[in-house]
Amino acid sequence: MTYIILTLLASCPGCNRKGLVQDQPNILFIMADDLGYGELGCYGCKDIRTPVLDKLAKEGIRFTDFYANAPVCSPTRLAFLTGRYQQRFGMDDALYYQEMGRGIPGDVKTIAGELAGNGYATGLFGKWHVGYDMDRRPLQQGFENFFGILGGNHHLFKHFDKIGVYDFWSGNDTITREGYTTELITEEAIAFIRENQKNPFFLYLSHLAPHFPYIGSTDEQKDVRPKHKSWMEGDSGTYAAMVEHMDSEIGRVLNLLDELGLRDQTLVVFTSDNGGAEYAPYSRNDPFRGFKSSIWEGGIRVPCIVRWPGALSAGEVTGQVGITMDWTTTFSRLTGLKFFTEVQDGIDLLPILKGEKPIEQRNLFWRVKSGPVRKVPEAYRAVRHQHWKLIEQYEGERWLFDLEKDPGESLNLASDHPMLTDQLIQKLDDWESLMEVK
Repeated sequence: MTYIILTLLASCPGCNRKGLVQDQPNILFIMADDLGYGELGCYGCKDIRTPVLDKLAKEGIRFTDFYANAPVCSPTRLAFLTGRYQQRFGMDDALYYQEMGRGIPGDVKTIAGELAGNGYATGLFGKWHVGYDMDRRPLQQGFENFFGILGGNHHLFKHFDKIGVYDFWSGNDTITREGYTTELITEEAIAFIRENQKNPFFLYLSHLAPHFPYIGSTDEQKDVRPKHKSWMEGDSGTYAAMVEHMDSEIGRVLNLLDELGLRDQTLVVFTSDNGGAEYAPYSRNDPFRGFKSSIWEGGIRVPCIVRWPGALSAGEVTGQVGITMDWTTTFSRLTGLKFFTEVQDGIDLLPILKGEKPIEQRNLFWRVKSGPVRKVPEAYRAVRHQHWKLIEQYEGERWLFDLEKDPGESLNLASDHPMLTDQLIQKLDDWESLMEVK
């Protein structure tokens, strides 16, 4: 799940680090974890209170057709960091607990590394989950500051992962810190912003909520044990509390921007790393079919909100089809990086959001395959082409849906449109041929 803030520097002499021009923006990217499309008030939820994000939608632009790069976390996060389809790096699935030897390549260029090389302060606070090996860790991938976890989740008070390994880090060192992780990473992010308020910065705030284990901010004594079914057990009240608390912590960050006079110079974006999980005690991807780990709409279509006072309209809704890695390209173009001019799979969304360009018709692709540790029952791939979406089970069934008329993917039209089905299969074949890892 993901949330982003880009802040234009105030016009004052000496505000820029290393002589950068004054119009280079700061960037704060906040990603929620496993937040479903239908779990925010502004996306129709009636019984989870998310006033901060609901207000953000009223003050900005809300996407109806935004997607995660994958239906699970590691591939989406890799796509964001590189601006490219994760399949180019052999990452179709999520890393397992303490899995070594796989993840983000040690020699790949990342948005963090490129911005750091262009004079930005860079920090990650929260979940990483794209590599445990030393050369795959945040400090080795362009972040000057890291406070959080290397894996996919941990006990939000005791800070060990599902198999019982302690996973809480400051830089490349483990750290002991008492408190609730959602609050701790927010506090670190706030300190980072205060320290760099007059400098260009890139801050990736990667919340763990509402991913399991389902532990609220008042559940310190809750019996949740590694290697035990309690790790994934929960109730709807706890789940809602985790989402609501994350919303309020995001509010602390936005309030700080107001306090520092940065509101009107700030571009804010919110999204999620994938859809809500089927095993979650509350998760809703309404009105879509499917859950996390699937490439039905419920597994990959996610909330996304953008606010930039004075530059973007308020209270609008866009049908532009977007995907996680689009923000990498957008940040690159906005900050003047040349990093993604030759190797980019996303598009720059700002000209479309500003009304300078019409909505862009495009093709987006997904693929689910087993990894060396994690296995999936069936491998699938999918393409969205305009309002059509085709899903194919490898050596199996094909489904074709008209998402304009059937967003819930209930009516398979493959037999009614055989020519279109074949054309979309060819698009998938062509895309996969480009994704071969060299």
